[in-house]
Amino acid sequence: MAGTDTLTKTNTKVTKPPMYKVLLLNDDYTTWDFVCYVLTRFFGKTDEEANQITLDVHQKGAGLAGVYTFEIAETKANQVIKSARQEGHPFRATVEPE
Repeated sequence: MAGTDTLTKTNTKVTKPPMYKVLLLNDDYTTWDFVCYVLTRFFGKTDEEANQITLDVHQKGAGLAGVYTFEIAETKANQVIKSARQEGHPFRATVEPE
């Protein structure tokens, strides 16, 4: 038929991006106060949350600071490391798939 329009319906499937954990790693030199500072400054944790995560870092060797998309997780880990180096701490943060 002349003048007939055809509509094509496309199904767009949206998938969530993979998520990544930012882990803070224990060492024998970085102070409790600095770890709490990092958690409140870069991860928006309350003082209570920061203290609990810092306790995990101390007792378990690592603590979960947060879960983010890769780019955000990588940026936060780099902020932690840069801040630690500026303060003379060997503190480390890693990014792992969730």
